[in-house]
Amino acid sequence: MESTEKLTDTNAILAYLYETFPLCFIAEGETKPLKIGLFQDLAERLADDSKVSKTQLRIALRRYTSSWRYLKCVKAGAQRIDLDGNACGELEQEHIDHAAATLKESQDKAKAKRMAQAKSANPAAKAAKKPAKKPVAKRPKPAQSSKPAKEPVVAENLTPAVLTELKPNQRVNVKLGKAPVAGVILDIKKEDVQVQLDSGLTIKVRAEHILL
Repeated sequence: MESTEKLTDTNAILAYLYETFPLCFIAEGETKPLKIGLFQDLAERLADDSKVSKTQLRIALRRYTSSWRYLKCVKAGAQRIDLDGNACGELEQEHIDHAAATLKESQDKAKAKRMAQAKSANPAAKAAKKPAKKPVAKRPKPAQSSKPAKEPVVAENLTPAVLTELKPNQRVNVKLGKAPVAGVILDIKKEDVQVQLDSGLTIKVRAEHILL
């Protein structure tokens, strides 16, 4: 029993036409121009065929005749053929010119589309190849202390000592640099006074460097 399943895919319908009318519809290689009004002949031949509808046949026929390989075959000296491959006369110049213009327009559109796709893909490719710049680490600024700098202790009410007034175990202040440092006299030898500072350091100084 013959299948009654309808063909709806255009490629499937073309494959069916290649198989059913191999002398008219050529699947591969150079094609031949079709007879004017071939659609009517095709519709009549397939009127009892439930596989295809007229609408689908028209779409498939349009796909076939608008392909580049078909448009290239519409040239001077070529003969039109019917469903059985019989010659039906030469092409008119008007039809040749129309096919050439249609082919050029289609090829130009395809070329423009390829260029647009390549152009849109190019920035992405460059971005993918170009390594991302590493952020330059900024040198940290020296931390500013929130505490105010210590001001040198001013020797208020302190006066230079007289050697004869000094004695061991006496609390004194020794002038070291800008600020006096507290300590205890350990020993006195002539003009040298040995003092142990509160920091534990023992030094010898002249009496004029001791403040009371």
